[in-house]
Amino acid sequence: MISAAARGAEHAWRARRRRQRIGLSVWITVFLLALSVAAQVGEVSLSRLLAGLPMAADYVWRTIPALRWDSLGADLAEWMWGLDLWIGLLLDTLLIAYTGTVLGAAAALLLSFPAAATLAPRWAVAAARRVLELARTVPTLVFALIFVYAFGLGPLAGVLAIALHTMGALGKLFAEVHENADLRPVEAVRAAGGTWAQAMRLGVLPQSLPGVLSFGLLRFEINVREASVLGIVGAGGIGEELYLSVRQFSYPDISAILLLILLTVSAIDLLCGRLRAGVIGAEDLRAA
Repeated sequence: MISAAARGAEHAWRARRRRQRIGLSVWITVFLLALSVAAQVGEVSLSRLLAGLPMAADYVWRTIPALRWDSLGADLAEWMWGLDLWIGLLLDTLLIAYTGTVLGAAAALLLSFPAAATLAPRWAVAAARRVLELARTVPTLVFALIFVYAFGLGPLAGVLAIALHTMGALGKLFAEVHENADLRPVEAVRAAGGTWAQAMRLGVLPQSLPGVLSFGLLRFEINVREASVLGIVGAGGIGEELYLSVRQFSYPDISAILLLILLTVSAIDLLCGRLRAGVIGAEDLRAA
């Protein structure tokens, strides 16, 4: 015979399962409704997608140069006719990304300590986080447009745009790294008479440094890709030449520039990956 307590427990379990299924059904319905609305607003159409795919493939095919084995040297020379110019612009792109990353990371590090909930008063946390949210909410291209208008065409606009967006993105990540730090060294520094800034520098930063460096290197990889397209709005770098080639329908030039960008970004990704592995002491990552 099943006791009344057992029957009551089974009834409660079934009721809880029923509520869970109802809740899951509601969330699935809300998700599908939101997906449908988003598809309508975004004008997602399967027929348009299927009709446009051959055109996209044709555009890509036009960018592939004609390389023949019997005239391979001449064909490659014709395809890469602007190699000297493009390499110079790629170096500009790298310098824009590097300078913007260093400036943005430095500002992010300064703001990350008051943005950490475990390290600063609530008003300071709120103020610092709002600043960081504003910096990372505005797209890099929008920042670049603003700075091109303010300072004119050139790399300065790209550097400032990348620096501001980097500050917002890294500031949040650095703050989260700080929040995981052990607070006992902080308390020891404060007990010895140290200031809040000294407690952050001596008690928190040594613990957070591997994560800070790892995130900084990752952001540099991202910023190299960001800097590659900022030239579209006149913010310097190879993006300007790429945009000009697209506007002039110089199809082989498009593929040549994209290939150079791809090789450069891939090399930087590999280098930064090894540096991150060395910083965090991950032998398995270094081997990969």
